[in-house]
Amino acid sequence: MLIIGEKLSIIAKRVREAMMNRDKGPIKEIARVQFEAGAGMIDANIGPAEDGGESLMEWMVTTIQEEVNAPVCLDTTNYQALEAGLKVHNNEWGRPLLNSTSNDPERFPILELAAKYNCEIIGLTVGKGGLPADAEERAAIAAEIMARAMEYGVPMEDVYLDPLVLQIATTQDQALKVVQTIKMFQELNDPPMKTVVGLSNISNGCPKAIRSILDTHYLALLIYEGLTAAIADTKEVITTVKTIDAIMGNTLYAHSYLEM
Repeated sequence: MLIIGEKLSIIAKRVREAMMNRDKGPIKEIARVQFEAGAGMIDANIGPAEDGGESLMEWMVTTIQEEVNAPVCLDTTNYQALEAGLKVHNNEWGRPLLNSTSNDPERFPILELAAKYNCEIIGLTVGKGGLPADAEERAAIAAEIMARAMEYGVPMEDVYLDPLVLQIATTQDQALKVVQTIKMFQELNDPPMKTVVGLSNISNGCPKAIRSILDTHYLALLIYEGLTAAIADTKEVITTVKTIDAIMGNTLYAHSYLEM
């Protein structure tokens, strides 16, 4: 399973200040910690970045890859910033991932970038019509995104479907519906579609003491239904991922499996 280290987000005060001051130290440190914990990709979330987004994303991608030999998930709604990051991305360590297109017409052009730069892309199953109500509605939106991706020349194996995890504190009924959606997404294509979630969304707004409990138990349910990637705190979830891999037979069990 692919873990995309989530800690480099403009939402975090330390990261935001480092971005604004172009201070490489905190960025490199956080990227290194996530990578050494087992992240196969590092998320660079710069937010909408309406002003100076291009130079900021260039700086983030370069700074991360100066420190770790990993691809970057470019996380912004700014088209120009995404392209700027793609231009400087070192593909020697893997292809970048764009976060994201959706059923919102304003995000259709991001598929052009995925085709142009031969990179992977997240398809968020939501549109301008509001939040999807259940697994069936999410699957219907996913089918539209898949068809659109083919029109733009993006192979199905380069698309990660995201069912949109919501806060359990305010939308408890949606938690299980997302689990059901991951299972349903497997039936939309042969071979099955790749899937990804923003894992920590499930515990947003919850007390700090229970956030990791919610995140890791929810991840176990999602993996069982076929989840292939998660944007998450690598240090928090790596034990869960390795344990589930051993239980499901994806890796050969050894007493030292957590160290492998």
